[in-house]
Amino acid sequence: MIVPPLFSPIPPAIHPQHAELDMRTAVWAQAHKIGSDELRRRLVQHQIGTFAARVMPYGREEVVSLMADFVLWLFGVDDGCCEEGDLGQRPGELAGTLQRLLRVAQNPEAPLLLDDPLADGLRDLRTRIDMYGTASQAARWVGHLREYFFSVVWEASHRSSGTVPSLTDYTLMRLYDGATTVVFPLLEMAHGYELQPYERDYRAVRAAEEMASFVITWDNDILSDHKERAGHGYYLNVLRVLEAGGLAPQEAMTTAIAQRDRVLLAFDRLAGHLSTVGSPQMRQYMAGLRHFIRGSQDWGVSSVRYTTPADPAGLPTVFTDTPTDDTAEPLEIDAVSWWWDVVPAAPTPVRPHATARSKRERLVRAP
Repeated sequence: MIVPPLFSPIPPAIHPQHAELDMRTAVWAQAHKIGSDELRRRLVQHQIGTFAARVMPYGREEVVSLMADFVLWLFGVDDGCCEEGDLGQRPGELAGTLQRLLRVAQNPEAPLLLDDPLADGLRDLRTRIDMYGTASQAARWVGHLREYFFSVVWEASHRSSGTVPSLTDYTLMRLYDGATTVVFPLLEMAHGYELQPYERDYRAVRAAEEMASFVITWDNDILSDHKERAGHGYYLNVLRVLEAGGLAPQEAMTTAIAQRDRVLLAFDRLAGHLSTVGSPQMRQYMAGLRHFIRGSQDWGVSSVRYTTPADPAGLPTVFTDTPTDDTAEPLEIDAVSWWWDVVPAAPTPVRPHATARSKRERLVRAP
């Protein structure tokens, strides 16, 4: 299927060292022997350093490099262990392997998996997380990694049985199995700040994070559909879920694009509101989520991971300013319909001279 130009109200940006980051990540992958020789050869061609450079265009180079290495490591887990490896068909054994990796992330000094390349790479990543992040950010990174591991075991259970989940169940788990949440602490580390505790616990902030995850993973499903349909074995993405619900392939594509357009519009309004009423750290965090969304889009339509030159995918080369669905009503997906409870009905007026206290009061009182 041909994918039409996708709606994006967010301008593109890229870190000036993106080419160097690609080379550096290739060296890291080889040094830690991530994946099989064939998988590693493919991964280093995917311009993962450029992906990180698009997500963190103004970030500290050391943290952008850390993210690139981490994303390549995630692909080593996802491609090597889950989608292409035998463990991807054995959820019980996969859970045990991932639990041991989680212990390595929690306690790198633990004498576990000492000869395992993924564990070796993970120890290096955790050392750098501690170097550039706070203790709280490191703890959140490990917690989000646990969410990701849990979700890929769920996915493996469907892969092993050849079943397709409901749209609600798929939506809920997709918020985590795309590993987007594991990147969130890195967005802060890249700019040397930490979101204030009273803001992090705000319900609207979680909604904005989940909306960003939804758009990123729906875009990934749409852009990777050609690659996955051409592969061997079971695959699972939103288009397959919608088709299992009775839609024809083109109808499923149209529906998925409309869903992500509606969520992206809601995110744009909510992120603008939080940027206006929040602290400087909140503004930086919302900017980071925006870059994460757009960076994923730009990489998705350009990386050979999804363009598959040997069997060209019909991916767009441009984006559009016009959404296919500008409805302000919630999606009819029970797990996420609450997002619209915290989206302002109208853009929030800018108050440039507000005090920190008044900002906090407005944030707490906001929807």
